[in-house]
Amino acid sequence: MGYTNLHDCVHDLEAAGQLRRIDTEIDPRLEMGVIQRRAFQAGGPALLFTRVKGSGFPMLGNLFGTLSRTRFLFRDTLKRVETLVQLKVDPAETLRRPWRLGSLPRALWHTRPMLRRSGPVLANTTTISNLPQLVSWPEDGGGYVTLPQVLSRSPRRADWQHTNLGMYRVQLSGNHFVPDTEVGLHYQIHRGIGPHHTEALEKGESLPVNIFVGGPPAMTLAAVMPLPENLPELFFAGLLGGHRPTLVQSEHHPLPLLAEADFCICGHVPPGALKPEGPFGDHLGYYSLTHDFPVLKVDAVYHRNGAIWPFTTVGRPPQEDTVFGTFIHELTEPLVGSVFQGVHEVHAVDAAGVHPLLLAIGSERYVPFASERQPQELLTNALSLLGSTQTSLSKYLFIGAREDDSRLSTKDIPAFFRHILGRVDWRRDLHLITRTTMDTLDYSGISLNQGSKGIIAAAGPDTNRLDSELPTDVSLPEGFSAPRCFAPGIAVLSAPRHTLPRDTQDPALDQLCRHLEESPADWSGFQLVVVVDASEEAANSWDDFLWQTFTRSDPATDSYGLGAFVQSKHWGCTGALVIDARLKSYHAPPLEPDPEVEKRVDELAAPGGPLHGLF
Repeated sequence: MGYTNLHDCVHDLEAAGQLRRIDTEIDPRLEMGVIQRRAFQAGGPALLFTRVKGSGFPMLGNLFGTLSRTRFLFRDTLKRVETLVQLKVDPAETLRRPWRLGSLPRALWHTRPMLRRSGPVLANTTTISNLPQLVSWPEDGGGYVTLPQVLSRSPRRADWQHTNLGMYRVQLSGNHFVPDTEVGLHYQIHRGIGPHHTEALEKGESLPVNIFVGGPPAMTLAAVMPLPENLPELFFAGLLGGHRPTLVQSEHHPLPLLAEADFCICGHVPPGALKPEGPFGDHLGYYSLTHDFPVLKVDAVYHRNGAIWPFTTVGRPPQEDTVFGTFIHELTEPLVGSVFQGVHEVHAVDAAGVHPLLLAIGSERYVPFASERQPQELLTNALSLLGSTQTSLSKYLFIGAREDDSRLSTKDIPAFFRHILGRVDWRRDLHLITRTTMDTLDYSGISLNQGSKGIIAAAGPDTNRLDSELPTDVSLPEGFSAPRCFAPGIAVLSAPRHTLPRDTQDPALDQLCRHLEESPADWSGFQLVVVVDASEEAANSWDDFLWQTFTRSDPATDSYGLGAFVQSKHWGCTGALVIDARLKSYHAPPLEPDPEVEKRVDELAAPGGPLHGLF
């Protein structure tokens, strides 16, 4: 019936042959991150590091490293979660077959937390500097908590129904944080802690915050679950975990503590308390840079007996957080149509960093009698997707109509692009939303948290020619080179290094478009031309193409076109859309490993070494 704590989970995985102990001393600065990422890439087991340099606490990595292991962790409760989802999607069907409800009433009882006067987490106290200081990438600003469960509560409604449990990165050391007294709390836009912090600031009060590390695995999944603002993550944690979450109310802290957590950092965010946080090697595959974020003043640090410190590292996808996303998508996919009316399927593309690229299939039924089908209902679908939940952070949204091809799937990315490019009319089908909010971690926009969004909605017959070979007699302006046909209708070419300031279009790209327009070569079989730093790298695979194209471009700033025009404030083009996907002068640098650390890990993995056979 699920795990009540992390200790039981570790023993169960070890008994099942899904965990490996590493008893050699490993440095949490860089070494451990390299080992965890390699184990993930190899589909390896969970890793328990029993000797951690600089800390007396063991560390657990790669816990959610495979989808099969993640399903194994929640094998006792998944059916109930699926039944509850089905009840939401189709109540009538479920009630016609009441035997399918099974033990659902008991499962719903598990969603309600229970409050105790004491719990294992209160057994010991320690300091921030005694905690493991994980540094994942060479330029990271200090040690980080990478699987935190950050609990906050509405200052106006002090009950568990108005709590938020989120996974916001926490910087334990480095920069100007006072050792053992302050930690950095980095939360991005569209996060549940934001309204709570707003309420505290309006009242001129500090915001109490508890940071849990470890505990039942269901709490970790709940912290990343994209739930509506009025549905507390503790509800989902109980449902997925198969047990009522147990909270401890301490007389010393206004917020309750998770009784079965391995660690808890209790603190408060005073009004106006900001300090530089970062850099941090993040899940887009680049560093997020140093910016001012709230500071948590530490009141106490607790840990249970035998506490284990779970961690992950992120970087260019796929990484362990990819499994989080896939598992959550499996759970929530049936709800898509009920949350977004008319939308049948969505796919936040992990290879492109999740938020930069969303693919969707919607309906096009508004004018079924029209002689020419064009996107209409699809635009309603698209605006709905960009208007709520985590899909609102999407930067590029490609959406096609199910009525055009009942077999269309967003999971088959090459086929989906062929479908869209075969139908798109760039004179009308690209819709830009400028100077709007965007993902905090995406540096392609015009400033932090600000950039643009692009909707590409295509419906109607498959009329565009998509060539699979470059036109003959290709010529390019000076500095542009190495054109390649990446996929039907998609060309990639190299361009000079970008040197211009932010929020500026490049005249060299306008020159390229004019050159291609006037060229005798026939480019009409290409609907998309992507300009990159090195076409050979970008055209190496779909993963490389998607990552470079959509993490390195802003839809408004970096869109150009053959036959570009503006009519009644609508931008379009008569020929191919050209996207500038070079690394810009203002972009954050991509993540690069430390060669010396990689070499040390190679030695540990050599025959006879403690990591031999792991990857």
